[in-house]
Amino acid sequence: MARSLWQPGQAPSPPEPQHDHTVRALFIHHTANGDSYDPKDVPEIVRSIYRDHRTRRGWDDIGYHFLVDRYGVIYEGRLSGVDQAVTGAHTQGFNHETVGVAAIGTFPAGAHVPPAVLEAIARLAAWQLGAYGVDPRTRVELTSTNSESRFPAGTRHPFNAISGHRDACFTECPGVTLYALLPQIIEHTADLLRGATPSRTGLPIGSLSTPGPAARG
Repeated sequence: MARSLWQPGQAPSPPEPQHDHTVRALFIHHTANGDSYDPKDVPEIVRSIYRDHRTRRGWDDIGYHFLVDRYGVIYEGRLSGVDQAVTGAHTQGFNHETVGVAAIGTFPAGAHVPPAVLEAIARLAAWQLGAYGVDPRTRVELTSTNSESRFPAGTRHPFNAISGHRDACFTECPGVTLYALLPQIIEHTADLLRGATPSRTGLPIGSLSTPGPAARG
C-alpha cells in the first residue's frame, strides 16, 4: 500500500531523506503489536507506528522502509525508500546500506507466522537485494556506527544478507518464531531470484499485496 494511503493528513512532511549508494543487506523486524487485526485496521496501526517514531522517539520519519501485514500486504514506509537507497532508522548502528522490513505482529516462541508474511518478505527481499546484485545466501560485512548496538562503533561484522534485528542489536526482535524461519526466507528469496532481472522500479507500490516473483523491470 502506498504511503499516501496511510500517512496522517495533518502530519508535517518529513525532511529530505539521507541517501546511500547501495543496498547490501536486509534486516527483519516485528512491530510487537497484537496479531488479531483485520485488514481495515492496518493503516491505523502503521500510522500509530509512524507517530511513535516521529513524536515519542523524535525520529525524522517512520524507521522501517516497508511493513508487511499478516495478509501479505506490503506497506510503503520510509519516504523515498521504494525506488531509492535511503538510510533508515530500524537497526541501530547498521542503518546505512540496509533495508528494514517489519512484520506487523508479535512472534514469540509458539506463535504462528502466516505463510503470507513469509511469502511477502521473500518477494520484497528478492526485489530489493536483487536490484543491487546481492545474493541472499551470502554474508556481507557491515560497519557499526553506534556502540549501543552489539558491536562498538567502527567494528566490521559479517551478517547474512537477510538478517534479524537481534543479530545486530540487544533485542528479541523479530521474535523467536519468525527468527527461526529466516533460513526458509533466505532460500525462498534465492529461488525467486533465479533467472530474474530485478529492477527497483519493477514492484508497483499500488499493488504490493501481489508482487511478482522478483521484479523483472
